[in-house]
Amino acid sequence: MLHSLRTKMEGWPTMVVLGVSVFAVAFFGIENYLQGDRASYLAKVGDTEIQQQDYQERVNNIREQMMAQQGDRYDPTYLEQPATKQKILDAMISQAVLRQANGKLGLTVTDAQVVSAIAAEPAFQSDGKFDQKAYSAYLAGTRTSAATFEAQRRQEMATQLLPNAIGQSVLVTDADIDRVLRLTEQKRDVRLVDIPAPAAPSTDVSDAELKAYYDAHRAQYMTPEQVTLQYIEVNARDLKDDAPPSDADLRGLYEQQKSRYVQPEQREVSHILVNVPKNATPEQQKAALEKARKIASEATPANFATLAGQNSDDLGSKRQGGDLGFIEKGVANASFDAALFAMKKGEISQPVLSPDEGYHIIYLRDVRSGAAKPFEEVRGDILAKATADAHGRKYNEVAGHLADEAYQSPSSLEPAAKASSLPLQVTEPFGRDGGKGIAANPKVVAAAFSDDVLVQGNSSGLIDLGDNHGVVIHVDKHTPSVAKPLSDVQAAVRQAVIDDRIIAQAKKQADDLVARAQKGEDLTAIANAAHGQVKTVAGVTRGAQDQPPAVVQAIFAQSRPADGKPALVAVPMEKGAYTLVAVDKVVDGDTSKITAEERAGFRQQMGQAVSAAQTLGFIEAMKAKTEVKISKDRL
Repeated sequence: MLHSLRTKMEGWPTMVVLGVSVFAVAFFGIENYLQGDRASYLAKVGDTEIQQQDYQERVNNIREQMMAQQGDRYDPTYLEQPATKQKILDAMISQAVLRQANGKLGLTVTDAQVVSAIAAEPAFQSDGKFDQKAYSAYLAGTRTSAATFEAQRRQEMATQLLPNAIGQSVLVTDADIDRVLRLTEQKRDVRLVDIPAPAAPSTDVSDAELKAYYDAHRAQYMTPEQVTLQYIEVNARDLKDDAPPSDADLRGLYEQQKSRYVQPEQREVSHILVNVPKNATPEQQKAALEKARKIASEATPANFATLAGQNSDDLGSKRQGGDLGFIEKGVANASFDAALFAMKKGEISQPVLSPDEGYHIIYLRDVRSGAAKPFEEVRGDILAKATADAHGRKYNEVAGHLADEAYQSPSSLEPAAKASSLPLQVTEPFGRDGGKGIAANPKVVAAAFSDDVLVQGNSSGLIDLGDNHGVVIHVDKHTPSVAKPLSDVQAAVRQAVIDDRIIAQAKKQADDLVARAQKGEDLTAIANAAHGQVKTVAGVTRGAQDQPPAVVQAIFAQSRPADGKPALVAVPMEKGAYTLVAVDKVVDGDTSKITAEERAGFRQQMGQAVSAAQTLGFIEAMKAKTEVKISKDRL
């Protein structure tokens, strides 16, 4: 191969090409030539870059949540829509802006807050207390290290620091509550007239009208776009197993991994935090230390929870009397760890200074000593893990080879099928809403209709379907969406033209009836003329379930009746029907009947709404002051 290449590189044509290349590099600068397009971010917010991988992880998380919540109603095309993509990216940009604002304002998530948040999660609790075993099992199951998980949780909490601070500054007065309650609890007395759809003024439709309507609404008469895929599937459960590990192998693994079967020493701890402000003055540091010493001098095992509830600046644990549950070494910061694991059960420490937090008064309530489980007790677990690891290695070997072969020959999967000894299979035709078999998986559907696979004609990369199961796909046949011939849809088009005539006639009739009512004509007479009947409904509320939502919305969209005249509107219903609405009376909500508990609930809801609005306003203001670059071609 090298000899062939060297032969082709000889001669004057090659020298010309090389000369031009050298000139290009010299003219444009070797730095630009080598750098190329280095920018790989999807968006850049100030100095923070949002990479494609970050965005894809967010999309995958949203997809999993939607699939879990919506089940069969899940629409895999939703996340591929440009508006949806932009919405997701906008949210990530807003979070980046919030994190940058935290730095400018000196807002940080402390180690104690992270520990408290994790300890408070129900999934990691047993009998209302933090369970280290449950936490460790979760980390092992998700293949996540404690440091990575805690960093993720810290980042999530960081995006809430500013909204929480804004929320704490929101003041909702009784006057605000009364004003909102008068509106939200408002009731309206109305009269309703259901007006049936009129007959079509004419059912004769000319060929010219048919063609004109068809041409204007061609998008309504399209065949569905479909693809048929060739695919190669690799699944660990279908791969031939190697010889199972012997008992000696298992014992060897036990010795190698013995630390996995040793329960580390755990200490049940409570604490009281006296916060020291960032960049605190010597006077502030001295005041915090004196306060911490005073609390420590008063603290006993009997009153510690009470003192924590009264004095601790750790909002996450103070409600539980400072309880952090059982923790092991490495969970808290170094100074906290050093003090905690030097204490004896039942002791209460003197103030311990922790960087970026403040002074901790630590109460060691209980100790669980570490102990190794015997081989016989964990043999089944070791065997299961060894078998799973073997399956994983086999899968990775086969799947990696398959992905490499597919990459080498992107225009066809036949070479990859031959090289991997895996069958080349074909799906049934399916559209963007998915199909059967692998086509029921949203990841496969998204890849099938992606630009790289559908438009460029390349094979996909290995699509991870979970549990050591993957697939590589290639479009075998693409049937674009095309307009059905007019002759095939003529009956439907004819009916659509007639329906449009009915709707136009219905609107004219409804407008005429409203005009007559506004001139003072009796509503009953109007109803009789329109073959309808007047219904009187008193006390309609905003949440009324006995009326169509469109009617309820129209009722509360009208202004108050003036000079004894009702507020009138005609509401379009289905298939040319209308409902004529006359609002006769408006009764504001009676705030005197609202209980103190209900008022407190309203206050909280209003505070959250105002906080959300103010946070959004703050984010938009920060965005205006921050340079935001978006690479739309990568979205």
